[in-house]
Amino acid sequence: MKAAVWDTYVKKKNGEIMHFDIIAPDHINDTALIFRYGKDYLETKGERGQELSTKECKFCHIENLAPAQEELIKRDGFFIIEMEGCNP
Repeated sequence: MKAAVWDTYVKKKNGEIMHFDIIAPDHINDTALIFRYGKDYLETKGERGQELSTKECKFCHIENLAPAQEELIKRDGFFIIEMEGCNP
């Protein structure tokens, strides 16, 4: 399965930056849906209400998924790869 990688940088409530990738099926090009995935993730991190738009989240590239990643997409529709500043 091919997936789109959306490179995302969000300013946290404490002013620090969270860097994470939103991974979704490559056929999804509705940015509102991608942003919803990102906002759902932010909510799990206690960062509800932080700005997430085309300024913070941009399409990066398409890649092939490993079988375990495909299962996450099938189960949840997307998954997140945490890069920097995502955990306290």
